[in-house]
This record gives sequence, C-alpha cells and structure tokens, in this order.
Amino acid sequence: MRSKNAIYNIISNIVLQLIVIVYGFIVPKIIISNFGSNVNGLISSITQFLGYISLLESGFGPVVKSVLYKPIAKKNKKEITSILKASNKFFKTISIVFIAYIIVLLFIYPLIINSEFSQLYTCSLILIIAISTFAEYFFGMTYRLYLQAEQKNYVISIIQIITYILSVIIILILVKFNASIHVIKLVGSLVFVLRPILQNIYVRKKYNIVFDKQKENYKIEKKWDGLAQHIAAVIHSNTDITVLTIFSTLAEVSVYSVYYMVVKGIKALIQSFVNGIDASFGDMIAKDENDRLNKNFDLYETIYHSISTIIYACTLILIVPFVTVYTKGITDVNYIRYTFGYLIVISEFIWAIRLPYSSVTLAAGHFKETRRGAWVEVITNIIISIILVINYGIIGVAIGTIVAMAIRTIEFVYHTNKYILKRSILSSIKKITLVIAETLIIFIVSKTVMNLNVTSYFKWAINAIIVFSYSCVIVFFINFIFYKKSYLEIFKKFKNIKKKNTA
Repeated sequence: MRSKNAIYNIISNIVLQLIVIVYGFIVPKIIISNFGSNVNGLISSITQFLGYISLLESGFGPVVKSVLYKPIAKKNKKEITSILKASNKFFKTISIVFIAYIIVLLFIYPLIINSEFSQLYTCSLILIIAISTFAEYFFGMTYRLYLQAEQKNYVISIIQIITYILSVIIILILVKFNASIHVIKLVGSLVFVLRPILQNIYVRKKYNIVFDKQKENYKIEKKWDGLAQHIAAVIHSNTDITVLTIFSTLAEVSVYSVYYMVVKGIKALIQSFVNGIDASFGDMIAKDENDRLNKNFDLYETIYHSISTIIYACTLILIVPFVTVYTKGITDVNYIRYTFGYLIVISEFIWAIRLPYSSVTLAAGHFKETRRGAWVEVITNIIISIILVINYGIIGVAIGTIVAMAIRTIEFVYHTNKYILKRSILSSIKKITLVIAETLIIFIVSKTVMNLNVTSYFKWAINAIIVFSYSCVIVFFINFIFYKKSYLEIFKKFKNIKKKNTA
C-alpha cells in the first residue's frame, strides 16, 4: 500500500508541478507585458512579505505530521482526532494573528519600498493577495497535514490542479477585457480560497473527523523545537527579495522574481519526488522497520540524485536562454544576467541535494537535534546577503543563499546517516560527489557543442530536448556503472507494482 500511494503521490505531484510551472510562466509574463516590471516586482515583494507570517506556525506543520504517523499506523482514531483538534485550534489562532500582521504591514510596507505607486494602490494589493493565505490557515491547513500524513498527497494535488487551471482561464479572460491588476489578483485569490475549503470537506466526510465529540486537550510536543526548522525554510524563501526590496529597487526585485520563477518551478517539480515519500519513511520509522528503512532509502537516494542531477544540470544550462526569450521586447530593465542565473540555480541545487535527508530527519521528529543548524543557516544568509547586496546587488544575495544552504545541507546529510540510518556517511558523500561530477560534465559538453543563443520558444525547446537527452544518457550511464545493483532493484520494484495494479 505504501508503494502504491507513493506512486500515486509522485505522478499527481509531477502533473501538478507541470501545471504550476505553466501557471508561473503565464501570469508574470502577463503582468510584466501589461503593467510593467515595477508592478511585477511590487507583487513579488508583497507576496514574500506576506510569506513571513508562516514563521508563526513555529514549525508546527512538520511536527503535527511526525506525531500523526504512529496513531495512523495503529489506527488510533481517538488520538488522531485529538491531534487534529489541537492543530486546528493553533491554526485558527494563526489566522487571527495574520489579520493583525496585515494591518501592521499596511502602515509599514509603503514606507520601506522605493516605489512610484500610491499608498492606496499598494495597500489594496496587500489586502487582495492576503486573502488566500488567510483562508489556508483558517479553513484547511490541518486537513492538508492530515492528508499528507495519510500518504494521500494526490488528493491535495488534484484540488490544486483544478484551481490553477481555473485561475489561468479566468485571468486570460480578464486581461482580454483590460481588467486592472487589482481585479486580476482578486479573482486569483478567490479561486485559491477553494483549496482549503475542498480539503476540509473531503477529510471530514472521508474520515468522519468530528472535533466537537473530542474533549481531550492534546498537547503536541516538540512544537517549539520545530520553530527553527520552519524559520530556516521561510528565511530561505524570503530573505533575498526582502533584502532587495529594502536595499535595491523594485525593478531588481522583478529581475530576481523572473529567475526565481524558473527555479521555483523546478524546485516544485523536484519536490514531487519527495511528497508522500516522507510519509512512507515516517511510517517505517513509527513501526521500527529499520532494515526496510535503510534499504528503501538507499534505493530512493540513488534514483532521486539521478533525477535531480538531470533536471538541475539542464536548468543551469537553459535558464538564461529561456529568460532571454521570455523577456524579449521588455526594455524597462535588463533581464539577461548570466552570473546571477548560474548562482540561483546552484543555490537551489544544493537545497535539492539535501531534500531526501531533511525529509527523513523531520519525519523521524528530530527537530530539537537539528535546530542549531537552522539558526546558523538563517544568520549566515542574512549577514552575507546584507553585506554583499550593496556592492553586488542580486548576485550578492544569491551568494548569501549558496553559503547558507551548503552549511545546512552538510548538517542534514551527516545527521540522517549517523543518527537515523546509522550507517557510514561515505555512501552519501560518494553519491553527492558523483552528482557534482556529472553536472560539470554536462555543463562542459553543453558549452562546447551547443549554440544556446536562441530567439524563439521553438528553438529553445529544441535545445532543451537535446540537452535533456544527452544529460539522461550521461547520468544514467555513469550511475549504472556505480550503482548497477540498486538500479536493477529499482526496476524490479516498479515491475512488481505494475503487476499488482494489473492483477
């Protein structure tokens, strides 16, 4: 059942992330083309500032999932309901605090940005963009976490796919009728409000979750230890644009957001191979299936690194050519930044390398044990970004992120191997070294044999297919030499799953 759910989760997440990537390309392009780079920068900046409210979750989400694994494995509905009731109460409180945070932001944000827009224009956008975030905390976060712990990520994915497609269709219609940016963002926010409501309805009906009948006041442990973990994730996602908003211009924020749009799409695609897998590992940990955990993690680690190497190597080579085509005809700011493009991809690649290890660590509930590294990452990112942004702009903040991400990645690789898998770290070091070597080979080959100067999406797509093809050949050929036994075992597992589904 775990394997079947994992396959469903991965496939649905891949479809979702492809939709998200398309959505992420269409909407910013519409905004830049119709309203200018400064409006796009303003929206990106507001979105990042609103993202800081998730600090108030105090790392609560991962903690809730980690404590749900055991009662779900034992089918203890009373304890499950108690945990969910405590979680729901917490997120309702967060949604109220979020309102207060928005009020503060309405007064402070217009004062710290270098903007040509009126206070009314800016504040009304803040309120509109905040709607969907508020709804997520108030209506659906608890149910989302429960579905993830139940290894039912595919339900969440299907709901999100529907809302993304609906949102794109409506936005395209509104643009055709020359609607204002406020109307476009308002409709988009209202569509996304459907997500938490549908999750809420599904869980209550499918699993008969009724909080009113549950009187026990469940105390969720480790939530404060989870704070550092979540702060690190929020800082990683928001520091760069926040620093640029304060120390640079909205035009530079727009440049950053266009490149980040690409790597964010790739990041989401990579997460498709982890979403649902962490719940499977959490289930094994809850049942003390240590040998199975080690064996399955080793196989997963091998195939994950192969896929992430191909995807990020291609992104490293193709990101600037894509942005060149994407921003063709836009002259209010220079979007062609090769050095920055390479750096932002490298920073996200480092994050991707650590993902299997961080997922297992958090699934095991090791929040306290790894919180110090989270603070080191946060402080390192902020200090280096602020120091370098003045002289180096967006390149400076990218360097800050790379250094911070490298430190945190090393910690997760070490901790997972020593304290959870209880095996030699050399196995992971070997795999990561191979990842770096393969990426360099693909990059050198591309720069040597490919003409990456393109002027249309068609030519870019042809180049992308060629780069992707020989990247697959290089990675799978080298990895098969080093990990032949693992690859044969992976093929065997997929074959067995296929037989069960067709039986």
